[in-house]
Amino acid sequence: MGQAARGDLVVGLDIGTTKICAVVGEVHEDKVDIIGMGMHPSNGLRKGVVVNIESTVQSIRKAIDEAEMMAGCSISSVYVGIAGSHIKGFNSHGLIAIKHREIRHEDIDRVVDAARAVPIPTDQEVIHVLPQGFMVDDQAGIQHPLGMTGVRLEADVHIVTGAVTSVHNIVKCCNKAGLEVLDVVLEPLASAGAVLTSEEMELGVALLDIGGGTSDLAVFSDNAIRHTFVLGLGGHNLTNDLSVGLRTPLKEAVRLKEKFGSALSSMIDKDQIIEVPSVGGRDPRKLSRKIMGEILEPRVEEMLTLINQELADSGYKELVNAGIVITGGTSLLENMADIAEQIFDLPVRVGYPKDIGGVTDIVNTPQCATSVGLVVYGMNNEPMQRKRSIGSGALGRVKDFFRKIM
Repeated sequence: MGQAARGDLVVGLDIGTTKICAVVGEVHEDKVDIIGMGMHPSNGLRKGVVVNIESTVQSIRKAIDEAEMMAGCSISSVYVGIAGSHIKGFNSHGLIAIKHREIRHEDIDRVVDAARAVPIPTDQEVIHVLPQGFMVDDQAGIQHPLGMTGVRLEADVHIVTGAVTSVHNIVKCCNKAGLEVLDVVLEPLASAGAVLTSEEMELGVALLDIGGGTSDLAVFSDNAIRHTFVLGLGGHNLTNDLSVGLRTPLKEAVRLKEKFGSALSSMIDKDQIIEVPSVGGRDPRKLSRKIMGEILEPRVEEMLTLINQELADSGYKELVNAGIVITGGTSLLENMADIAEQIFDLPVRVGYPKDIGGVTDIVNTPQCATSVGLVVYGMNNEPMQRKRSIGSGALGRVKDFFRKIM
């Protein structure tokens, strides 16, 4: 199949604390085929925030090069994810008069603008304004008010803001790596698009994306986002605890965690022995695997308890009827769903990317949920921006593709 015959291409770039992942998706009428993926360790972020621009640029370039090679195209623009404890989310309400006529697109834009007209600290900038629902006169719970008649139109929106410097540094890193940023997207919002079902979003669900540096929470109900929260703890804290507790290098702690780690020490057979490399050229030691569980379990419990507390304090826990979906690399830790069920007292499942085609085997892991979700986000949002998304190989032409929204 010649490159000119390809559909529109969308690239999601997840710039994480432990890894940078680029996923290339080819858009068809109602689904996306993954045709390329590149992953590279991330050296330059702490808790989701860029602390070293040069290292981050190099890691982005390596992940992009790998994705380009696999997809057979050159990448020039991306949808990039953002996380970090500087992210704040809050709900707002807007109201406009429409004088007894049909509601038009511009009225919807106007009421959303009215809802976003709230004071925001000078060091924060708006990343998303996400409509939750509309009200025409006294009729509430309307998803699409277009064409309705009334006197007054109201909107509830969820506004997500981030630190100006953090947002700009992420964009700067992409630009220095030769990439145009089409949109900066909140990571749990992106992940939700990849792992949640429409039934869960309707019934009420919480998505917990446990990455390397942060744990990101997003609560959905009635097909709209209700609450977002970012906790500055993640898988890196578990690795650190293991490295200190077992007196082993960080690199080895990552390997041991992925291979033998468990979030519930009671589930580990105490006779299981593992070999732990030492530091400073000392001989490796043999230890009970149960010791690893005893180091990991308290930290996992602490992280999940803080998230559960936030969920309860926000008042949205009672909306979570479909339970919790955990994703991100740390969700692969053995018995993670079991300890989460105990702490949240709700059903928990691990979220894998769904409803995608192409080379699904390489991205079918919770670690790729955000980058696949960014591709899905790009497919569903602002297709006008994407007309010249990526130059496909030597031809440098991408078929224009329009997807009708609303």
